[in-house]
Amino acid sequence: MTTSITIRRPDCFHSHFRDGDLMRNVVRLTAASFGRALAMPNLKPPLTDVTSLKRYMRDVQTASPHGFTPLFSLYLTPETTTDTIWEAKKMGAVAAKLYIKGTTTNSAHGVPIAKLDFLEPVLCAMEECGMVLCVHGEMPDAYVLDREAEFLPILGRMSTGHPRLRMVMEHISDRRSVRTVQVLPPNVAATITVHHLLLTTDDVIGGMLQPHHHCMPCAKRPEDRDALIEAVMSGNPKFFLGTDSAPHLREYKENAEGRAGIFTAPVALSLLAGLFEKFGQLDRLEHFTSQFGATHYRLPLNIETQNIVKRAWLVPGDYAGVVPFCAYHRMEWQVERSL
Repeated sequence: MTTSITIRRPDCFHSHFRDGDLMRNVVRLTAASFGRALAMPNLKPPLTDVTSLKRYMRDVQTASPHGFTPLFSLYLTPETTTDTIWEAKKMGAVAAKLYIKGTTTNSAHGVPIAKLDFLEPVLCAMEECGMVLCVHGEMPDAYVLDREAEFLPILGRMSTGHPRLRMVMEHISDRRSVRTVQVLPPNVAATITVHHLLLTTDDVIGGMLQPHHHCMPCAKRPEDRDALIEAVMSGNPKFFLGTDSAPHLREYKENAEGRAGIFTAPVALSLLAGLFEKFGQLDRLEHFTSQFGATHYRLPLNIETQNIVKRAWLVPGDYAGVVPFCAYHRMEWQVERSL
């Protein structure tokens, strides 16, 4: 029986740090498990210009413990210029994020479907400078379980129109997305979250409403979850970890209009170790968490290692006002190394 594993220090290529005191707590908790994490730019206000991006980079870097490297992204709008892309790249941003307006938290400044053509010069600039395009791909007016799938033809057109632009379809949740990413050219990859590997719609609204299981894109059918698991366990390098760990204070989740987002940073590696063990693929955990994403982003692999041990622990019910995924649940695996 395996009682411990040692893997290359993992990366999370989709994480929400938020701002202020919440950010400082979240960065610390994220750094306890990950060597690098890509911060999303959908703050209030969003990081749409180099001035706000520079301020945020400084704040997060100041809050980051030794041994943790935060990565940064720019928020795309219809007004984004090619100059902004080049300036953000020079500042160290590795990606720019496309939010379709009206699809998720703080997407009001995003790009309407009707204005996607406005981004053509920006996408060309990203090709030239080597910046990755991260896409929250959903159609805002579609039925909620089909929003992601209905965006897929747009992803296909974007990838063939910009064959040198590395793209990431973020937090895919639909079996149709799995198939699409598999057949699109090598410049297209996808992140998969921990919670989409575990949840279905039943876990959100199948009985009593579970606000801490509510996210966008929403958890879908069992066959969608199973397709994600199969993709992850297959060892296909197009699929890698992006937790979409998204903290909200308890009062913003447990109300009549609970916000979308699941805070998984403290439990992500424990859950993944258990899942990969269940499917007999512990030897592929490092590829999913520590190799495929870095390769797609053209970053060096982390040198440090991470120990995960078979040791039971109880997930706290609260981290500084934020309820984590699997609160009060017993984990079978525990991250041993802490910063």
